[in-house]
Amino acid sequence: MKSLAELQAIRDRMKGAINVREENGDKIRVVVGMATCGIAAGARPVLNKFTEEVAKRNLLNVSVTQTGCIGICQYEPVVEIFTPDGKKTTYVKMTPEKAVQVVADHLVNGNVVSEYTIGSVAK
Repeated sequence: MKSLAELQAIRDRMKGAINVREENGDKIRVVVGMATCGIAAGARPVLNKFTEEVAKRNLLNVSVTQTGCIGICQYEPVVEIFTPDGKKTTYVKMTPEKAVQVVADHLVNGNVVSEYTIGSVAK
């Protein structure tokens, strides 16, 4: 970086990228916790299964991403699903088999699989 103008150009490009992401708010986001605790508990196969199932079903309105620590290590692997209306569902102790059911029930049909959520496990 050699000048203030160059710094401003970088800022403007990044603002544009952020706006593009915000305009994409009609997508369902599946976020898999992939910190060390999640990976040790089996998050990688869960992430892979969500990615496979979403691709297999051609769910264009769903993005599958990963994140770092979600903060509830005792419940790993943890998956959070964010819907366009702002609701968040937290699935815990996920397995690849549970991921298949979550894709079918929650992502395709809009029905939360409540027995896998943090509310039912933490009781």
